[in-house]
Amino acid sequence: MNQFRASMLDLITETSTNLPADVRRAIKAAAKRERAGTQSDLALQTVAINVDMAVTNTAPICQDTGMPTFEIKTPVGANQIVMKQQILEAIVEATKLGKLRPNTVDSLTGKNSGNNLGEGAPILHFEQWENDEIEVKLILKGGGCENKNIQYALPMELPHLGRADRNIEGVRKCILHAVWQAQGQGCSVGAIGVAIGGDRTSGYSYAKMQLFRELDDINPNPELAKLEAYILENANKLGVGMMGFGGEATLIGCKIGAFHRLPACFFISVAYDCWAYRRLGVVLDASTGAIKRWLYKGDTPEMKMAAAEQLPLTGREIRLTTPLSEAQVRGMKVGDVLLLNGMLHMGRDTLHTHLMTHDSPVDLNGAALYHCGPVSLKKGDKWFMNAAGPTTSIREEPYQGAIIKKFGLRAVIGKGGMGAKTLAALKECGAVYLSAIGGAAQYYAKCIEEVEGVDFLEFGVPEAMWHVRVKDFPVIVTMDSHGNSLHADVEKASAAELAKMAAPASF
Repeated sequence: MNQFRASMLDLITETSTNLPADVRRAIKAAAKRERAGTQSDLALQTVAINVDMAVTNTAPICQDTGMPTFEIKTPVGANQIVMKQQILEAIVEATKLGKLRPNTVDSLTGKNSGNNLGEGAPILHFEQWENDEIEVKLILKGGGCENKNIQYALPMELPHLGRADRNIEGVRKCILHAVWQAQGQGCSVGAIGVAIGGDRTSGYSYAKMQLFRELDDINPNPELAKLEAYILENANKLGVGMMGFGGEATLIGCKIGAFHRLPACFFISVAYDCWAYRRLGVVLDASTGAIKRWLYKGDTPEMKMAAAEQLPLTGREIRLTTPLSEAQVRGMKVGDVLLLNGMLHMGRDTLHTHLMTHDSPVDLNGAALYHCGPVSLKKGDKWFMNAAGPTTSIREEPYQGAIIKKFGLRAVIGKGGMGAKTLAALKECGAVYLSAIGGAAQYYAKCIEEVEGVDFLEFGVPEAMWHVRVKDFPVIVTMDSHGNSLHADVEKASAAELAKMAAPASF
């Protein structure tokens, strides 16, 4: 097994940087569904460019590389202790190389381990089989979509859909609701794995296992195959769209499995995954650990995703340089496309908590605060960004309004939108929420000309306050200073579409 560790490093690197063939096909199909010139169309074009860049740069497609989950099948007698140790070593090396973001945080102390190792991390599931080869599958599922996982206990009342009973009709309603509630916060267009039955623990685990299926496979259970097809067709009628901007494409995959259950319990567990659907696998020689073949890649080279290397400009984009004035911000409206230049300050969960009771180390008056936990590497004395897409903003809703008022922020950048408290602060203070395209970590890293400084590295790389200079950094105004929110509008409109699906369906 002298090549096992190297094979695991190859698997981690490829999974982080290279979308599998079935996901590429599904995203291409979603792009064809979308109307040209819409925000969702712009987002899908950005995604296509980003996927191509990630392969070229061998760099993370999305900066949030999640908590690695390995499913490993071994012949009888294989030394799983040695294999586990070498997987951990490969995880550490991949983190050093910037293929994984240091994502593992002690739940009690809040300290980031810095190497993606810790209690319960990474996740390793071993299983013996009768084959004489080793199979290792890996999925990298980020925190934004992980937060949109959901579990239902039937019977129950569902918003917009009414009562969901303990039958296939109740299952249908739960799955539709799961897609709707994710909105853009899970980086739609998305894919879902669903488990019917089991207990609370096994249901969630089995739902995640469904994400290891190929998007274009056919469920061997005819009833579940029909339900999968129904969900895929009707979820795309909700109008949530790419990144929750509204549009024709909301879901690229639905995979459903069923476990037996206790008589008293009827759980429906849903694992939501984003468009950056990173899962690959390898089959290894059991004696050497060398890769014999790849899973999910297909027999052909990766299809090129983008029609061009840059987003086509329409001439209607607004170029602005930070810091911004109140007059500039008050002149913006939902739907405006901006190209930002100048300084951006990165900060997310830990920084927002800190700023509620402390001063900022830099002047934030007129500034733009970017919700981003980057993959940052250091060469000599200089930092650079290896991946720098937005994180889900709604987590900062308890703090954002107060921080806008306290520091005089003029812009907040993130993904998925924010809520009523932030919208009220934007209106009162004269500020805007700007949507970046979730997962487009390479595209946004290219817009960063220089890392000019960093504060609070003790919070860990993803949670530190990074200060970067950007050029033509593309964002869309989705919440303005006049009380308008594209996110609230899409949620309301998609709820109306969801309500149309409340009546029993035949499939």
